[in-house]
Amino acid sequence: MPTGPTTPAAVPGQSTSPTTAAGTGAEPADALRPHAEEAFADELAALAAADDRPRPARWRLSPWAVATYLLGGTLPDGTVITPKYVGPRRIVEVAVTTLATDRALLLLGVPGTAKTWVSEHLAAAISGDSTLLVQGTAGTPEEAIRYGWNYAQLLTHGPSRDALVHSPVMRAMAEGRIARVEELTRIPADVQDTLITILSEKTLPIPELGSETQAVRGFNLIATANDRDRGVNDLSSALRRRFNTVVLPLPATAEEEVDIVARRVDQIGRGLDLPDVPRGADEIRRVVTVFRELRGGVTEDGRTKVKSPSGTLSTAEAISVVTNGLALAAHFGDGVLRAGDVAAGILGAVVRDPAADRLVWQEYLETVVREREGWKDFYRACREVTA
Repeated sequence: MPTGPTTPAAVPGQSTSPTTAAGTGAEPADALRPHAEEAFADELAALAAADDRPRPARWRLSPWAVATYLLGGTLPDGTVITPKYVGPRRIVEVAVTTLATDRALLLLGVPGTAKTWVSEHLAAAISGDSTLLVQGTAGTPEEAIRYGWNYAQLLTHGPSRDALVHSPVMRAMAEGRIARVEELTRIPADVQDTLITILSEKTLPIPELGSETQAVRGFNLIATANDRDRGVNDLSSALRRRFNTVVLPLPATAEEEVDIVARRVDQIGRGLDLPDVPRGADEIRRVVTVFRELRGGVTEDGRTKVKSPSGTLSTAEAISVVTNGLALAAHFGDGVLRAGDVAAGILGAVVRDPAADRLVWQEYLETVVREREGWKDFYRACREVTA
């Protein structure tokens, strides 16, 4: 727990514990998006019970069990652990191993490569708490990483431990947990460098009190950064040395990406009472195919080159398109995902620049989709929304 009392005020960028209407601190049973440690509590408990391997200090699971939680598997008692990340096993193993050392972890990749998703699940499996989060923006202040002050206490009693407002990072240091910093390269450079002392010396000085908060064993930090944001607020060489960088790639094959989209849409859909994913499997494959071809600049058979739009067309955007399509099918159709349900979503994802991207999309429709066998309904639906 924090070294001071419960803080009565929040610092910008600081996470706060979720509460019910009654203010009990418990997660509401009908939360739209439960935290990972709540959504997969049964799997984490089963892994903890079956895990007989050495665990680093204050880790809920061993590194092997953390990797199994992310990648999926079947336990000796028959419990099935669902995959949270579909990708190279070695990437997950390196990420988990990094967090067991004194190096912080930087997850790097283009938008939609599951950086935030992996970060959350790593924190949930290791610490049982994924909420110690700093959201990086251009306006993130230094207090979001270090600490702030309860000004009522400060004016009444002066600087004291009771007047401190603990940041998520400060709490993680004191409790031996994993802290998370999202979109690190969006944070101003001088604020980023606040992390240097924390990551190198494992201490957070509090000069106003002539004191410090030292990190206890179990503390570490996961940061995420976007490949497309290079040059926004590049990390200083001093800060970059404190991280072990793991690059999360885009899905290697169409089948892998279809599996990722289907799994996530199914999870999201269950929370929203949407139709089952198998009823829209064909449209999921079409959405993934369109995104991969436009993203790669060539059709899946390698015979036709196509122009790429300005957007990223990531796996995360494909998930959004399919989820929105399922909602349309559920509320304004017969519950079966069809071409007309995803057409508008695809148009919105592809056409970010109304002038240039619309031409790219229309050319792709006429030269690729129109001639593709079995895609006539998809072509008509896309032409209708494009017009």
